[in-house]
Amino acid sequence: MPRNRSTDDDELLVRLRSLTAQARERAEYQRSQVELAVALQRGMLPRELPDTPRVHVAVRYAPACYGLNVGGDWYDAFTLPDGRIALSIGDVQGHNIEAAAFMGQVRAALRALASVAGEPGELLARTNDLLVSLGSDLFATCIFMRLDPATGLLESARAGHIPFVWATADGKSGIGEDEGGPPLGIDPGVDYPVSRFRLTTGGLFVLLTDGVVEGPSMNIEEGLDQVVRLAGVAAVARLEAQSLAAAVIKGAEQVGHEDDAAVLVVGHDGLDYTP
Repeated sequence: MPRNRSTDDDELLVRLRSLTAQARERAEYQRSQVELAVALQRGMLPRELPDTPRVHVAVRYAPACYGLNVGGDWYDAFTLPDGRIALSIGDVQGHNIEAAAFMGQVRAALRALASVAGEPGELLARTNDLLVSLGSDLFATCIFMRLDPATGLLESARAGHIPFVWATADGKSGIGEDEGGPPLGIDPGVDYPVSRFRLTTGGLFVLLTDGVVEGPSMNIEEGLDQVVRLAGVAAVARLEAQSLAAAVIKGAEQVGHEDDAAVLVVGHDGLDYTP
């Protein structure tokens, strides 16, 4: 004979339906948060890059593939009033809508102050003080560079970010050894040392975020070494900046890629360039 369903069984079914509905709601909310964070992030990235003789700028960006690990990475490149080119890349602590919004504040502050600050170190110091005054719990790491296309002089300051990679056409390549300072938005009154380099004919600089070189399947030393090798080959072979940026972001797949990944490559044709 069929067993009569007990009151306990009915209560269990009601409970299960309720839990299922709650889980579905949480999943929908989480998905909407991810979609909004991605939309915010993409909307704040530059739509155009500088178009300057002798200088080649290429970028690649890959959003996080899993969960809520999205929202904080950015890159930027724009021409300053004096004709020099500003280049930046960075990463906000956190992976959510708040991180994406804070990233927009950092990028906007860097752009606004770039034309009035004396050099990259002063720019990062003023941006840092501004972010501290906002009282946010978030902070950002960043590299900011200023390139003079006429001379190839590159001035750089770093705020807690992973170092850049460089390569020259004569087969040399390596990791930047500039001193750097702490992340932006933590302590006021911080100084950021400025390092100076010169982009020679066929030279390349690669700026990246840690999602490119660090993850469950690869530590940061191995990841940076991989980018050094790619940059070295690209410089010797005189590959376009676009090709190197594509190769670097492709290599990011090997790290397990649970984070955003951004790459900015800048190259220089040298002072003997003739259009």
